[in-house]
Amino acid sequence: MNLQQVKQRFGIIGNAPLLNRALEVAIQVAPTDISILVNGESGTGKEMIPQIIHQLSSRKHGEYIAVNCGAIPEGTIDSELFGHEKGSFTGAAGSRQGYFEVANGGTIFLDEVAELPMQTQVRLLRILETGEFIRVGASKPIKTNVRVVAATNENMQRAIASGKFREDLYYRLNTIPIYLPPLRNRQEDIHLIFRKFASDFADKYKMPSIKLTADGADLLSSYSWPGNIRQLRNMVEQLSVIETSREIDAIKLAAYLPKEGETTPLVVGGKQEESFSERELMYKFLFDMKKDLSELKKLVIEMVNQNGSLIRKALEKHRGKRKYASEELGISERTLYRKIKEYNLSE
Repeated sequence: MNLQQVKQRFGIIGNAPLLNRALEVAIQVAPTDISILVNGESGTGKEMIPQIIHQLSSRKHGEYIAVNCGAIPEGTIDSELFGHEKGSFTGAAGSRQGYFEVANGGTIFLDEVAELPMQTQVRLLRILETGEFIRVGASKPIKTNVRVVAATNENMQRAIASGKFREDLYYRLNTIPIYLPPLRNRQEDIHLIFRKFASDFADKYKMPSIKLTADGADLLSSYSWPGNIRQLRNMVEQLSVIETSREIDAIKLAAYLPKEGETTPLVVGGKQEESFSERELMYKFLFDMKKDLSELKKLVIEMVNQNGSLIRKALEKHRGKRKYASEELGISERTLYRKIKEYNLSE
């Protein structure tokens, strides 16, 4: 299966060189049983790599199990991965197979692998070296034949240096490294992905697809996307559902992007810049001005409603007698009469 066929089959959008390289490596190593470590920022779509590898391998008819290592409590992760025997810990009413036993002959994807506790790392290393593991509370080793693909968004060298991750396990997992680039390094792909998401949500919510104006497309491409594809997808869904107009300009788009102080520095040519680009600052200024005008309008309306309510109450209290109502409000009868007309109040 070639690169374009893989993109079509797995719904992958884009032609950025770093993306293509990652996919080419995944296709090349899929028929082997080599362990893979996928590295990339959160939200870059790392989970698609193990799916491609599994489906293009001889294990495609076996189990595929994805495990978020950071979402399982430390006290139960060994049981989840390797199983346990009855009575091995409080609450273990019966024996249980772990993921490595269930996935025998298949593939396991260990997402956020850097979050594994040290004791679990030792068990995982044994599986990679010998193909054996021991259930929690047991003494007899069990054989398994599982392909391991792991992923992380951490700097693994830093994790090793700090004692958080075993160096020997890292090299076992990192036999073939695959790097997924952040969205900001795929500028030529961003608008393509936007259009794909816009089309998907138009179908999902039975409404016309949103489209970007020229300045909206410029902002989309120049933004740093700290949350990567996941952030872009969420934003397109929000725009599709909330905005009544199907045409999205830069001011509308800016309302759905993190404000100043919440945005990570832009990356231009591989170097971080500590401030917004001039274009982003301009969009930010226009959006804030629009927001301030909207809030001022709301405040004026509230004040008008409040004043009208006071005048109505004074008139009701004095049974429509403007003289007494004006005295209570501290205004002249002439002003009161004008206010009655202004607020369209009946006496």
